[in-house]
Amino acid sequence: MAKNHSKLFLDIVDDAKSRVLECTVQDVKKRREQGEEFHLIDVREDHEFHLGRIPGALHLGKGIIERDVESKIPDSTALLILYCGGGFRSALAADNLQKMGYTQVISMDGGFSGWKAAGYEIETPE
Repeated sequence: MAKNHSKLFLDIVDDAKSRVLECTVQDVKKRREQGEEFHLIDVREDHEFHLGRIPGALHLGKGIIERDVESKIPDSTALLILYCGGGFRSALAADNLQKMGYTQVISMDGGFSGWKAAGYEIETPE
């Protein structure tokens, strides 16, 4: 389901994406299967996270990630893979984390929607 995003929003997303590395949902799945160590961070809103998420994801919503990331992940060289609903908000958050000095930040293009569409495992509330 495509969203109707405003031009100004898409402009800032495109600007952030010019500086941010991206990967696919398949890349993240493969990294997990290979046992690669990384922090998977869900930057969606609280209500989105509570409806369903990728198993093991750390929730640091886009509204608070810059404030709280250092206390949760103090190692600025750690590999961070961020996702949102489709890959736009995660690119914006990844750009800011890079500005804060985090050196290995990747935004997962396709986001949670792409993960679900691929039929990969998700966690839902009990």
